[in-house]
Amino acid sequence: MKMSSPLTILFIFLSLIMINHLYVVSSTTWCIATLTATNAQLQDNINFACSQGVDCRPIRPGGSCFVPDTLVNHASFVMNAYYQSHGRTPEACSFKNTGTFAATDPSYGSCVYGS
Repeated sequence: MKMSSPLTILFIFLSLIMINHLYVVSSTTWCIATLTATNAQLQDNINFACSQGVDCRPIRPGGSCFVPDTLVNHASFVMNAYYQSHGRTPEACSFKNTGTFAATDPSYGSCVYGS
């Protein structure tokens, strides 16, 4: 089927409009703790990630991610560090179903989450 010239121009014009209105989805994701994780699970996640080579100094007193001093914040930071350093796979963020993905950078103040 051959398009006539006006139809071709209209098709190209409409295609350009659609392309310019598509939202680009960021492929950057972070791994954070779920809101339903218990304190024991969060502490287990911290212990696991820190034993697997994650740099846990930022969540220690005086570290850039120590404040606020909460298990969920500390766990989220180290869970993300583990996720980023282990291939960014769904399995690397599972933490026995206590990890979830964030599409928005969870960094705050001087606490910078890797991506």
